[in-house]
Amino acid sequence: MTTFVLVPGMCHGGWSYRPLTERLRRHGHEVYPLTLTGVGERGHLLTAGVNLETHILDVTAALEAEEIRDAVLVGHSYGGMVVTGAADRVPDRVDSLVYLDAVVPGDGDSCWDLVPDREREWYLDVTETGYATRPLPFFDPRATPHPLASLLQPIRLAGDLTRFRRRDYVYATEWDGESPFASVYRRLSEDPSWTTHALAARHNLMRDAPDDLLKILLEVAGAA
Repeated sequence: MTTFVLVPGMCHGGWSYRPLTERLRRHGHEVYPLTLTGVGERGHLLTAGVNLETHILDVTAALEAEEIRDAVLVGHSYGGMVVTGAADRVPDRVDSLVYLDAVVPGDGDSCWDLVPDREREWYLDVTETGYATRPLPFFDPRATPHPLASLLQPIRLAGDLTRFRRRDYVYATEWDGESPFASVYRRLSEDPSWTTHALAARHNLMRDAPDDLLKILLEVAGAA
C-alpha cells in the first residue's frame, strides 16, 4: 500500500481529485486529497496572512497528524510549489514527488517568477478585498478565489530534492497556445534524475486524462 497526498492547483479544493481518489483507493492505496487554507470549503479562512508558507504547513501538518511516512506527494499546477516546500520541510515523511503540469521551484522562486506574463495578468485580477485572485470563468463552478500572497511569496528550500526515491513530471500537451510549463518539461526531460510523461490532454489532467494519470501513479506506487 502507498499513501498519496494530493494537493490541488489554484482556486481548487480536494474535490478536484475525487475520481482519482476513489480509483486509487479501489487499488488498495491510502489517499488524502487536501484543500488548502483560504480555498474551497476553507475559503472562510482567507485573510491577508494566508501565503505559500501557510499552504506548506497545511501539508506538513496533515502528514504529522495522520502519522504518514513514505508519502507520495502529488501537486497540480500551483500545487508544485506546495509539495516542493513540504518535502523540503519534512523529508523523513516523503518517499516521492509527482508534479502534474506544475511549477517546479528552486530556492528563492515564487510562482509569480515561474509563469509567463499572461498568467501574471490573471493573478492581478483580484477580488474586492485585494487578498485573492479570482477563478477564471471556465473553471469548475466550485472554484473559489485563491490567496494572492501565496503566488508572490518566494519559497525557501534548505535541502536537496534529489534525495527522494522518485520525481515524476506529467506534462499536458493540449494547451491553447504554448504551455507555461513547456520549458520546465524540456529541462526535466533531459535530467536523468526525473521521470517525465507527456499526455495528450488539457491542463486539468485529473479530469481530462484520468486513465493515463492513474496508470502513472500506480507505476510510482508499484516501484516502491
